[in-house]
Amino acid sequence: MSQKIYCIASFKPKPGREDAAFKALQGLEPNAHREDACLRYTVTRQIESPFAQGESYPIVFHEVWANREAFEAHCQRHEIQAFFQSQVESPDGDIEDANVCVYTDEPAGFDAPQF
Repeated sequence: MSQKIYCIASFKPKPGREDAAFKALQGLEPNAHREDACLRYTVTRQIESPFAQGESYPIVFHEVWANREAFEAHCQRHEIQAFFQSQVESPDGDIEDANVCVYTDEPAGFDAPQF
């Protein structure tokens, strides 16, 4: 059974604060990469393409964690909680809104072998 957790964390910067929001999010990468169960933790920004014209928040973290426990422990780290308090919840922050979702790669009802 796959235990990996995939997280897509999308961020909508306040107008005129796109660069500051991106830099603040980049600042979270080094310590997340130090977490043993962090398999991928990359902040990206949306670019224009005639082949991908969907709507989304313009800054997105792509995260892969070894398991749910590791992801949830990451979310409880002081640095992560402080980031959301200062950048998303605070009126002085650079981010207007955030949307964080987690996914699995297992199909519903998958009968994975038990070891």
